[in-house]
Amino acid sequence: MNTPSKLSPPKRTHANGVDTSKALTFTFDGRAYTAYEGDTLASALLANNVRLTGRSFKYHRPRGILSAGPEEPNALMELRTGARREPNSRATVTEVFHGLSAASQNRWPSLAFDALGVNGLLSPVFTAGFYYKTFMWPACFWEKVYEPMIRNAAGLGRAAKEADPDHYEQANAFCDVLVVGSGPAGLAAALSAAETGARVILCEQDYLTGGRLRAENITLDNKPAWQWGEEVTARLRAMPNVRLMTRSCVFGRYDGGTFGVIERVADHLPQPEENQPRQRYWRIVAKQCVVATGAIERPVVFPNNDRPGVMLAGSVRTYINRYGVAPGRKAVIYTNNDDGLRTVTDLYQAGADIVAIVDARPVPSPLAQSLAQQTGAFLFPGGRISNTLGRLGVAAAVIGNKAGKDQRFACDLIAVSGGWNPDLALTTHHGTRPVYNEQIAAFVPSIKAHDLHIAGMVAGTLTTRDTLHEGAEAGRKAAAACGFDSAGTTELPSAGVDETYAIHPTWSGIDQTAPQKAGKAFIDFQNDVTAKDVKQAAQEGFRSVEHLKRYTTLGMATDQGKTSNVNALAMLAEFTDRTIPETGTTLIRPPAQPVTLGAIAGPNREKHFKPTRLPPTHQWATEQNAVFTSNGLWQRAQWYPRAGETHWLETVNREVNTVRNAVGFCDVTTLGKIDIQGPDAASFLEKLYVNAWQKLAVGRARYGLMLREDGFAFDDGTTARLSPTHYVMTTTTANAGPAMQHLEFCHQVLWPELDVQFISVTDEWAQIAVAGPNSREVIRQLVDPAFDISNEAFGYMAAAEITICGGQQARLFRLSFSGELAYELAVPARFGDALARRLMEVGAPYGIAPYGTEALGVMRIEKGHPAGPELNGQTTAHDLGMGRMLSSKKEFIGKAMAARPALTDPRRPTLVGLRPVVATDALVAGSHLLPKGSPASAEYDQGWISSSAWSPTCNSWIALGFLSEGPSRHGEIIAVHNPLSGTVTEAEIVSPVFVDPEGKRLHA
Repeated sequence: MNTPSKLSPPKRTHANGVDTSKALTFTFDGRAYTAYEGDTLASALLANNVRLTGRSFKYHRPRGILSAGPEEPNALMELRTGARREPNSRATVTEVFHGLSAASQNRWPSLAFDALGVNGLLSPVFTAGFYYKTFMWPACFWEKVYEPMIRNAAGLGRAAKEADPDHYEQANAFCDVLVVGSGPAGLAAALSAAETGARVILCEQDYLTGGRLRAENITLDNKPAWQWGEEVTARLRAMPNVRLMTRSCVFGRYDGGTFGVIERVADHLPQPEENQPRQRYWRIVAKQCVVATGAIERPVVFPNNDRPGVMLAGSVRTYINRYGVAPGRKAVIYTNNDDGLRTVTDLYQAGADIVAIVDARPVPSPLAQSLAQQTGAFLFPGGRISNTLGRLGVAAAVIGNKAGKDQRFACDLIAVSGGWNPDLALTTHHGTRPVYNEQIAAFVPSIKAHDLHIAGMVAGTLTTRDTLHEGAEAGRKAAAACGFDSAGTTELPSAGVDETYAIHPTWSGIDQTAPQKAGKAFIDFQNDVTAKDVKQAAQEGFRSVEHLKRYTTLGMATDQGKTSNVNALAMLAEFTDRTIPETGTTLIRPPAQPVTLGAIAGPNREKHFKPTRLPPTHQWATEQNAVFTSNGLWQRAQWYPRAGETHWLETVNREVNTVRNAVGFCDVTTLGKIDIQGPDAASFLEKLYVNAWQKLAVGRARYGLMLREDGFAFDDGTTARLSPTHYVMTTTTANAGPAMQHLEFCHQVLWPELDVQFISVTDEWAQIAVAGPNSREVIRQLVDPAFDISNEAFGYMAAAEITICGGQQARLFRLSFSGELAYELAVPARFGDALARRLMEVGAPYGIAPYGTEALGVMRIEKGHPAGPELNGQTTAHDLGMGRMLSSKKEFIGKAMAARPALTDPRRPTLVGLRPVVATDALVAGSHLLPKGSPASAEYDQGWISSSAWSPTCNSWIALGFLSEGPSRHGEIIAVHNPLSGTVTEAEIVSPVFVDPEGKRLHA
């Protein structure tokens, strides 16, 4: 159990990474502790003798700190409170700041007593793939019992409920050589590349440079190695061609030499300073890259190897040398290599009692014998740890000797080393598979790229001297590939005694004759995957590493299996009688480290992501007390209530009646407008639209329909010809952007030979529709006398560039969405507001009034015009009643696919009108159309309602919908089922054109 220290600065041994003159206060689970500047949350907790830090995901077993880096699977915390609360933060990389609030997670009611620890008793049920085999019966329990229970238990930590108060930035950088990692190899590579004059960026995910130079008690040039690292760092900072980025994790390698980097700008502060981002997302484009990301130590699999106090041996050295913290007082070291034995020396010098050294190698190691003699520890050559004891932390280790006899030793720390795995994530992001190196018992990169170099432990080089030389050589080669003179040599320090490794691959300490005798042996600590789970998966046929991963969830937690994957693959190989190379390994996809969604989004949030677009008449409409609605990004006037109107429908009915009987106007600026010019403009339109365009006369407009390549309707609108080579296309508001993208694709990819240019002018022109019997008289008050807009001179679908109000440039189109005599008047956007005010002034004698999108929608339904609900991506030209528009004399996008039998089948739901038998019975969009008297089941479903409205013109509810064999069923009574309200309404199938089917008003 934790025995935390009192609130006083914990004593430290010599530490190269903390400033013991600067004490800080933080809290963990509500209790206050003291740390020093430079501490991580993990080092501070260990210094305060806090070992229990969390609970495991599935079994809720007690867990403590395993590592000292970003690979940590156990010590996941909730940091901060309120809007800045952040779950699943790794204590091993969290910098302590004054006032930091940390809390354990995934436990109830407390960390020391977690009621869900009872899950351990259910482990026979929670085996590999249990979620595929359980919760199957009874079926009715899934929705009512099982799913709520699983959702309640799932997840780690709690996300903040409030909006994130911080902001995030995105930036780009370019360099000749990018160096990833600032350990000995990375520093040497950056220095040698920079000395050639190359532009160098050095990225280090830690807040201090030096990597393992700070973790090890080694010397360079007869002084502590970390001091050499600081000297080189200072030299690099002083060089004008070098950018040194700490707290910056390179998480992904992409095409074209592009790398994704997350810079933790203010994660180490209580909150960002004014105008400072919390994090910054970098896109770094480098001509060459040197990967010097080091290696990650792996544990050994043995029973109950997950208790707090079981730690990686290299991490123990990190806490001692960098943070001045000895993680235990009585230690057992369990290793299969000489590197793990270095922990014996460091722990002993830090004052710990070395209880036992368990050397799993079958041949006794001279180094182990020497250290055992020096420290007085028991030595177990060829031994194993067969169990651990303790409730909330390690209290004893059960050690089996070569002969199989067990001995129990009291201890509070077990330092484990199963070898080192190169941290090769970035080298696999282009799909290059690593290869297995028998000599170091690990996978190493298989580099084939001309712009990628590897150096140091990531390449499988495990001595400091070789790492330095390899890094310098990689830096020179990278600079030379960029065209810089690399003839010189970088002066490197003299390393002390060469480190030895001498690994013998030992993956587990499980007694295979009785594997379940001692307890669970964990491979993946975070997802509670055990050796038994891997064996079971193999027995059930999941022999592929990809299948193993998904069946057991191994390597699928937040740590992505950094400490578990190789052990699992090795044990799978053992269980399936294959070699490790034959078994293979999974590839690592970006991001290599967790990346916050806030950083990915950057500034693109709220109004920066979805800005409000205002039409030119917005200010005027606000003055008219308009009620606004969102139409995509646009804010459009929905209706204009007047004094005494108590319901929105009353207002809309008035607006519709005004247009039908007098005159009204509506801002239609939001419709997409694309200016198309060039000798091949007409040919271009022929390919885009289903109907013909070559013979469209100058000064005329035409309705057009576009299809997608699969033959379904994409968008519709009108296009006007202003001169022989100049057209103006309109699109729906929703498809203004996609239509422009479509045109760009068609020109750049499909028909680049066409001499045509186009640009979106949606924001350049304010466009107002003036509709109603009196619209011509109102327009006459604006149009300059030189232009004749009589019916004979300017008939339906006419278009012209004109002047208004004494010489102001404008465009006039005789178009109608309402079915009335109507015009659309376009002026430069800056005059849109003035045009609305002028229309109110000159239109007053004619009874003019503005109308909003709701009235516009009612009138388009009355006229049977398809809009967004009908052009939903699932309808064809035939469905819309426009099959005759499809030209048989030319090719156009979607022609071949539109002719598929299934898309021209007359039984397909086709556009119809619907009028309720009882006029006041509401028809609701989304309702289903079934034969009268048929059961309410899917097999009788024949269509649906796409749009509906109360029509003041018809004095009835009306609707547009799609009905199987619709055009041949006019006059039939059909049942309209609304399953949400549980109502059934009878309606007559009619023509979709409810008002003026002859079109007399259009042509008036």
